[in-house]
Amino acid sequence: MKRFFGPVGLTALVLYLFLYLPLLVIVALSFNSSKYGTSWQALTLDWYRTALSDEQIRSALKNTTLLALTSTAISTFLGALLGYGLSRHSFRAKKIVSALMLLPVAVPDIVMAVSLLLFYSLMRQWIGLFQLGLTTMILAHVTFQIPFVAAVVRARLAGMDLNLEEAASDLGATRWQRLRHVTLPLLRPGIIAGALLAFTLSLDDFVVSFFTSGAGSTTLPIYIYSSVKRGLTAEIHALSTLIILAAVLGTILLALLQRRALSRT
Repeated sequence: MKRFFGPVGLTALVLYLFLYLPLLVIVALSFNSSKYGTSWQALTLDWYRTALSDEQIRSALKNTTLLALTSTAISTFLGALLGYGLSRHSFRAKKIVSALMLLPVAVPDIVMAVSLLLFYSLMRQWIGLFQLGLTTMILAHVTFQIPFVAAVVRARLAGMDLNLEEAASDLGATRWQRLRHVTLPLLRPGIIAGALLAFTLSLDDFVVSFFTSGAGSTTLPIYIYSSVKRGLTAEIHALSTLIILAAVLGTILLALLQRRALSRT
């Protein structure tokens, strides 16, 4: 008890309140019967029903889900291959590739978004492709998801015992059999964890999505941003709560998979 109310405990408490209290306020207001303002009136679920029955919101939810699932599938496949290659193979440009892999993580979202928008504009002028829409958004999300997946997969491979793969080779397993029956089963928790992380990042991304979206490709974060300009309503609180819930569930699953992976090593 003394440790909790000491300087470190109080500092941690203040920081957690600063980070999560605004989110808790949004969640609480989503159950408030008052459409505008912060004054509490009564408990209700009407705003969730109103939000989910709105055609624009349903379209935005569909686009968000499609964008997140598709970009996650592509980035998980490519990121797992990149992480495996960087961990298990040596080549001349390995250090350069490892450094470039972290570039999308280090570059600010606004810079990356503007760069992608300019790239799509040039490609559209030169070869007539990359019309802004869901396709350009998927490609944009894949670019910043791959490094995160590769980093998780590479960390998982770093913690694996190489003796297991060598033992499979000594028993006559081919390279493909060793990969299929030994490496991939051990690597599966890392791949799933990377996929969940990529899905969560795509789900709540706004800046990159906003700059690379087109007509008919509005996602939930973009819809919320546009709606806030007209006034902050309870439907927005409900939508924000759903996004927070999805992000929290993804984070919990990621933590559980990482713990499971560590327990097996």
